[in-house]
Amino acid sequence: MIAKISNGKSTAGLVRYLFGPGRANEHTDPHLVASWDGFAPDPGRTDDTAASRKLLVADLDLRVKQAQRLGRAPKQHVWHCSLRAAPGDRVLTDDDWAAIARRVVAATGIAPADDPDGCRWIAVRHADDHIHIAATKVRGDLRPARHWNDYLTADKELAAVEKEYGLQEVRRGDRTAARRPTRAEEEKAHRTGRTGTPRARLRATIRTVVSVSADPEEFLRLLDGVEGVVVDIQRFPSGDVRGYKVAVEGDTNASGEPVWFSGSTLAPDLSFPKIRERLSTVEAQPSAEPRAHRKADPWHQATAAAERIPHRLERGDGAIAQAHIAALGEALDALPLLVSVEFRPALQQAAATFERATRSRIRAEHDQARALRGAIRALRTSPTSGDGLAMFLDVAVLVVIATARWHRLHQHDQQVAAAQQALVHLQAASRQAAAAPLAALSRRKPPVPVVERHAQHIRSAVPELAERILDDPAWPALAASLAQAEAAGHRPVALLERAVSTRSLDDARSPARTLTWRIRRQAHHTPPSARAIAAQTRSTRRIPPTHSPRPLASAAPPHGYAGHPGRHR
Repeated sequence: MIAKISNGKSTAGLVRYLFGPGRANEHTDPHLVASWDGFAPDPGRTDDTAASRKLLVADLDLRVKQAQRLGRAPKQHVWHCSLRAAPGDRVLTDDDWAAIARRVVAATGIAPADDPDGCRWIAVRHADDHIHIAATKVRGDLRPARHWNDYLTADKELAAVEKEYGLQEVRRGDRTAARRPTRAEEEKAHRTGRTGTPRARLRATIRTVVSVSADPEEFLRLLDGVEGVVVDIQRFPSGDVRGYKVAVEGDTNASGEPVWFSGSTLAPDLSFPKIRERLSTVEAQPSAEPRAHRKADPWHQATAAAERIPHRLERGDGAIAQAHIAALGEALDALPLLVSVEFRPALQQAAATFERATRSRIRAEHDQARALRGAIRALRTSPTSGDGLAMFLDVAVLVVIATARWHRLHQHDQQVAAAQQALVHLQAASRQAAAAPLAALSRRKPPVPVVERHAQHIRSAVPELAERILDDPAWPALAASLAQAEAAGHRPVALLERAVSTRSLDDARSPARTLTWRIRRQAHHTPPSARAIAAQTRSTRRIPPTHSPRPLASAAPPHGYAGHPGRHR
C-alpha cells in the first residue's frame, strides 16, 4: 500500500474533485467511509450533491475561517493524502478503509488519537483499491497542524497495515529515488503528443551527457549543444558556476515561459556540485592495466575494469561499492551513444531501469571507480567493436547480478528491484550483441584434429559439463577462440582452468558462450613467458596430490576475476 501526499489552497476545489466524475470518469461511486467525528455530510449519498458539498466544505473550513480572522491560517491549508492498495491485494471493506484512514491521520499528526483538537478530515472512497483523505490543517486550538515528515510517518504506518491485513508488502525506498513526473506533467505530455514527460527526457539526457564528459566544463558545453534542450547556467559573482537548469524547447507554462528544472529536482545526483564531484575523479586511462596494454582496445580496458567490480562489491566497504555501482550506471548511460542503432533500444531500457540502483543512502567515494569511468569516456573516440561490445556486456550482466546481491544484503528493496529489471534488458542486449561475433568465430572453426584436441581439454577442465559444452551451438566459436589463443602463445588448458575457476558454469544458459568470452578476455593479455610457465609447472609439482586448494571465496582473485558464484544467464 502506498501513500501520496500533497498540499493545496482550495478545500472546495478538492471536495469538488473527490465527489465529481474524475478527470477521466474514473470515479464510479465516490462516498465517505470516515470523517473526523463520524457525522460529516456525505455528498455521495444524497440527492442534492451540490448543497451537500457546500455544507461539507463549510464544516471542513470552519477552523480555517476562524484562524484567518486572527491572521494565523496557513496559506496552503488543505492536506490531501491518497492511499492505494497494491495490484492483487484483496478488496478491503469500507470499514477496513475507515480504520486505515484513522491510523494514517493519527500517525501523521493531522488528527492524533485521543486529541480533541485534531484537524478536521474526511476519507472518500472512489474504487475498490484506493481512498482519498482530505483535511484542513488548522487544529481546534487554531494552531497549525503538526505534520512534519508526514510522508515518512504515513509510509511507516502503512508498512504495519500491510502486515496486519495480510496485504502485499511494498518495496520501500530510502528517499534517494528520482522524482516522478506529476500527474499534470503526464497529462500535458499526453495532450501535446509527447512520448514521455519533459522531466524524464531531461533526466535521461543529463545522465547521458555526464557519462561521456571528462570534466565539469565539458559537461556544460556538451549539455548546451544538445538539440531540443535549453540550458541556463547560474554563476556566482566571481564567475564560478553555481548551478544549472534545463528545459525542453517548446515546453512552456501558462505565461509562455520555459518550464525549468534544476539538476537536483531531476535526481539527487544530478545537481551541479554532485556532477562536479564525480567528474573531478575521472581518469583518462585505467591505471590498473599493465604498461604494455595502456594503448590497447578501449573495449578491453572497460571490460577489464568492469570485471573487477563484483570482487569490490564482495570485499570493499559500502562507499567503495556504491562508487563502482554508480560507475556501471554511467557506463550503461553512455553505451547507446557508442553502439550501432540496432542495439540501442535494449541498452536504453537497461540504463533507464538500472538508474534507480545507482543511488542509496551510502555516500560513494567516486575516486575509487576511476578506471571504468575513464575507459568509458575513452570509447568516445574509438570505433564500435562488435566483439568488444559483446565482451563488455557479458561482464556487465555479472556486475548487475552482483549489484542486486549487494543491495539485497543492505536491504535496499527498490534498488534490488531496479537491478533485476535492468538485468532482463541487459541479458537481451548481450545475446543480441554476441550473435554476430559468435557467428564469425564459428566460421573460423579450426581443423578437426585441433577441435578434437580442444574437446579433450574441455573434458579435462569441466568433466561434469563437457558434453553439454560440446553440444552447445556456441562450441565452434569456443574452439576457434581456444585455437586463436594457442596461436598467440597461450596454453589452452591454463586458460580453461582459470576461466572455470572464476565462476560456476552450472547455471549458465550457454556454457560454451560464457567460456568463449572468458577465454577471449584472458587471451587479450600478454601470454606468459617460457620462464613463467616453467616456474608455474615446478610450483604445481611441489603440491602433494592430497592437497586441497583454498576455497574460492577466501582466495585472492586471479587477474580478470569476473564475480562470485550465482545465477547469471
